[in-house]
Amino acid sequence: MSPDSRSKRFFQLRHPVGRRQRFLSAIGIWVVFFAIWVFATSTGMVNELLVPAPQKVFATTYQLFIERGFTGDVLISIGRVLGAFAMACAVAVPLGVLMGSFPAVEAIFAPFVSAWRYLPAPSFIPILLMWFGTGEAPKLALLFIGVIFFLITLIMDHTKNVREELVETALTLGAGRSTVVMKVVFPAVLPDIVVAMRQMLAMAWTYLVIAEIVASTTGIGAMMMRARRFLKTDEILSGIIVIGALGLLFDLAFAALHRWMFPYLRKKR
Repeated sequence: MSPDSRSKRFFQLRHPVGRRQRFLSAIGIWVVFFAIWVFATSTGMVNELLVPAPQKVFATTYQLFIERGFTGDVLISIGRVLGAFAMACAVAVPLGVLMGSFPAVEAIFAPFVSAWRYLPAPSFIPILLMWFGTGEAPKLALLFIGVIFFLITLIMDHTKNVREELVETALTLGAGRSTVVMKVVFPAVLPDIVVAMRQMLAMAWTYLVIAEIVASTTGIGAMMMRARRFLKTDEILSGIIVIGALGLLFDLAFAALHRWMFPYLRKKR
């Protein structure tokens, strides 16, 4: 096969790739990333105090888990993210579906949700500390605020995209409004709701460190702030890697959940 033919095959628009190519591509990009990192540290292109070598970072990560009880901090952070995310979903899913189903409900809540959606969550830290003190409440509240308004908007938009003929057919057959919402609209939009939840869970992880750097002694973010005081860049990078790995694991778990719940949506490859 000529190089031109291979290039055209590689850049086919919206053409699905096989598992082998997907796996090799995923591994390859990380190999390139770490190769550049190793090269930069080994040749002195970067200050090793600020950017330690990857082997040092992974050794530090091992020590954190095996010798210094970092597992407890990781579990605490996971609990905070999942707890706040569950509370956000408990509010966002029914409200988003109602706003997408009933324009009158949207007219009430949309201006409020839209305004809050543009406010940066970290700006609430001072007032949350004044309201709730330095315990778990302000951390959960910050993660909750960072997720809920975007999640409501996504679910509302997905609900609006439910095919109109499904709703009209149900109404024609005599179904009431509550029945249409619960038996027609909600099942139709549920796959998209799971996708929206998967996207917003990633945002919850991005706010984790911000939530834990203020008046916190536990969690991944607290460990990273302690490391900053003593210029332990390897520990900071270890925390970043752990958060990235956890985010990836939860993302894969949501993707697997979506495939399990909605097997009829799988595309043939």
